[in-house]
Amino acid sequence: MAVAAENQSQPPQNDLPDVLILKPPTAFSIFGDHFFHSPKFQFLKPFESPLPLPQFLLTHAQSVQAILTSASGSVTADTIRLLPRLGLVVTTSQGINHIDLSECRRRGIAVAGAGTIFSTDCADSAVGLLLDVLRKVSAANRYVKQGLWSTQGNYPLGYKLGGKQVGIVGLGSIGTEVAKRLEAFPCSISYNSRSKKPSVPYTFYPNVVELAVNCDALIICCALTDETHHLIGKEVLSALGKDGVIINIARGPIIDEKELVQCLIKREIRGAGLDVFEHEPDVPVELLALDNVVMSPHNAVCTTESLEELRKTVVGNFEAFFSNEPLLTPVPLDDRPHSSVAR
Repeated sequence: MAVAAENQSQPPQNDLPDVLILKPPTAFSIFGDHFFHSPKFQFLKPFESPLPLPQFLLTHAQSVQAILTSASGSVTADTIRLLPRLGLVVTTSQGINHIDLSECRRRGIAVAGAGTIFSTDCADSAVGLLLDVLRKVSAANRYVKQGLWSTQGNYPLGYKLGGKQVGIVGLGSIGTEVAKRLEAFPCSISYNSRSKKPSVPYTFYPNVVELAVNCDALIICCALTDETHHLIGKEVLSALGKDGVIINIARGPIIDEKELVQCLIKREIRGAGLDVFEHEPDVPVELLALDNVVMSPHNAVCTTESLEELRKTVVGNFEAFFSNEPLLTPVPLDDRPHSSVAR
């Protein structure tokens, strides 16, 4: 073990710049750790080392010039301060709440994200979840597979999507794509964000409770920030009402999950479509038995096509940085809007 640790602590014996991966991104588990390979840089993988992470970081502190992270891998001020040559953080997500942007700004460290790569896939999933909840697709599928159709008769009817009043919380790139899709059904669209967007024809509500009162369904597309944590709580869910549906393809903690569970159990809202949860990968056990809840494992962004686009973007950002060229998808380090995309 001592020999292995010693070997792991030695810097790679070539001149390629080092990119630190704090935690393997999802793409590694699907395609392998060669997915983001480039001849212009090399990865350091502390998760493959027997060294404790703090010791690994100290060992390689002078060589790390960039970090690759994902939504599940936090880049904290403490980590950044251990890396004096760090110049770039690239995340595979659209959401950036897991990166200490203030410290990056203070240190002059650039940040790059996934841009709008996932916007269309997230929008597709959001509308799919809404359709599933309203038309009871997943629940009816289970009914048929359990052999209940022939013994208990027809399954209860669902509800149409066309003509519904749908509120979007966060009209960024994902929210805008959701609205475009819902227009085709057609649905009446309204939204909440930090400010009214003069370029869109949808009704604006400055207050989420007011938005919920005037909607049949709420779709959560906003970023997770201190301001939006538990933005959707008892008051909003009560305003949505017993015929209301909530969809979340943003981040789990935007909804107060305990309140949501109780509202669903008591049928105080009609149903929910959830791609994200407050304590992933743990899901409240109460939700597993509810036919008015449709769930997916935080994969609204994951399609073969979008991950290939992500590969090109991530590699392109690193290669641009190490060639002293403009980043492909830079993240502004000024005050972040609270109604932007959140994956």
